[in-house]
Amino acid sequence: MASTNDLKNGLVLNLDGDLWSVVEFQHVKPGKGGAFVRTTLKNVLSGKVVDKTFNAGTKVETATVDKRTMQYLYQDGEDFVFMDLDTFDQITVSGGTVGENANYLLPEAEATVATHEGVPLYIELPTSVFLEVTYTEPGLQGDRSTGGTKPATVETGATVQVPLFITTGEKIKVDTRDGRYLGRS
Repeated sequence: MASTNDLKNGLVLNLDGDLWSVVEFQHVKPGKGGAFVRTTLKNVLSGKVVDKTFNAGTKVETATVDKRTMQYLYQDGEDFVFMDLDTFDQITVSGGTVGENANYLLPEAEATVATHEGVPLYIELPTSVFLEVTYTEPGLQGDRSTGGTKPATVETGATVQVPLFITTGEKIKVDTRDGRYLGRS
């Protein structure tokens, strides 16, 4: 248990049986009445975002989330298998939990896997990864590096918008948060 005065970004709360991560919080002391804490919470499993207000000093139940750096091994049907780098234990994470991160996940890549009571909640990738372009249309004569973009398929199967001068076989740096092209490697 923790007090609302102890809230901070990233803290995971257990409210009504669901796990909620604190995205934002603000302590408010109005001129009249008691102080309160206004929070923005994100459901760890579904991603739903809600605003919730607590009276100052209210006790809230915190959840223990274990974050470990693990290595992605392989995909088993819809599931992804990760290995703990310390204990070498393997854990299976469902495709729904991995979500869009699968577009940037290569075998032997490291990721942070968050679990609660042994159940995988989500994975966090590094902010950028290097991926090889497996196919893209050739740029046309006269195209310039400051011009437009074209779609390129990378080795994970994801499509990334890249500048016209990028060719098949090049390694590019991609932002894992929004899929933006960041440069060549």
